[in-house]
Amino acid sequence: MESGETKEGAKFKDSKFKQEIHSKVIRAGKRTYFFDVKSTRNDEYYLTITESKKRFGDNGKFSYEKHKIFLYKEDFTKFIESLQEVVEFIHDKQPEEVREEAEVQTETEEVVEEEAPVKDYTSVEFEDI
Repeated sequence: MESGETKEGAKFKDSKFKQEIHSKVIRAGKRTYFFDVKSTRNDEYYLTITESKKRFGDNGKFSYEKHKIFLYKEDFTKFIESLQEVVEFIHDKQPEEVREEAEVQTETEEVVEEEAPVKDYTSVEFEDI
């Protein structure tokens, strides 16, 4: 650990500002979600929620597309209540066949994601060595 860094997150000697206090990672198919607790210069905690998706370019290289939400303490209750409400709505109103199709699609995506692309190679026989 560097000087001034704590187990809970980075704390700088010359500043009250702390980068990350706590972090939780959720891997979900092609997406990864990061829930990060951070601190303002006044030591007030807030939450950042980041969605990260791996994208492949035409050249075969990949990059990450990220979307971030900043959620402050005074909004936690409204946010949680609204999130719970819409999740319950989806569970109650989503037709069963659509849910089953989504589950099958997610399983297929995960299998495809795990397969490594085949690279060009030269065939060499044992006798050639």
